[in-house]
Amino acid sequence: MCTLEKRGNIYILTLTGTDDHRLNPPLLDSLQSALRRLRSETAGSGGLCALITTAQGKYFSNGYDLDWAGSNEDRLLLMSTKLRSLVKDLISLPMPTIAAVSGHASAGGFILALCHDYVLMRKDRGYLYMSELDIGLVLPAWFGTLLRCKIGSPAVWRDVVMTAEKMTAEVAVQKGVIDSAHGSAAETLRAAVALGEQLVGRRWEGHVYGENRKVVLAGVLDALGVGDSVEHVNATSRLLKPKNVASRL
Repeated sequence: MCTLEKRGNIYILTLTGTDDHRLNPPLLDSLQSALRRLRSETAGSGGLCALITTAQGKYFSNGYDLDWAGSNEDRLLLMSTKLRSLVKDLISLPMPTIAAVSGHASAGGFILALCHDYVLMRKDRGYLYMSELDIGLVLPAWFGTLLRCKIGSPAVWRDVVMTAEKMTAEVAVQKGVIDSAHGSAAETLRAAVALGEQLVGRRWEGHVYGENRKVVLAGVLDALGVGDSVEHVNATSRLLKPKNVASRL
């Protein structure tokens, strides 16, 4: 599912395998378990460390596992609940966080990347893509709140949500969606490690860092607390008829 590796003061959380890293309960549980371990191991460090999240294979994450959920409302709600819990943990983490996007990041996978403080991406493969409009699903309200917090331009936010634009890394840099683009997955990870070391070198107190992030993303935390409405889950389940399940969020 995922591994957590320590390199000096840098922790690298890797989604393992060559699949498309769908966000289903086992993967989300594995990621959250890794974050709990990270908190435990760094509890006495004063926050002098950084987290990098990346993935093996051609995908960073292709979003919710709608094959697993089908049109089952309980399963859809379970996936949503677990992703919201993971995002809350990332937002409150007492250290800088960096997403090293190693390939395609779609819908929930795009959101997962944006939950980090910095987003770096390879430019030789992959795109960022909010697929909901193309597959006929309504965007969860908290997705929209996070996108507005992370994407400064209303025009770009419109392109992401209302045209379902598939953005390459270079385009995403130009539009201010991510921080930098790199030649390959390996180069992206090296750049993320270098950035992490630079941030750790500032010797910020971890608790203060995490609390300040919570202030910056207070609107997202409020939206996460509300969760998906029953109406949204019901509407999504109706749209996910068996013939359409292969088209995933």
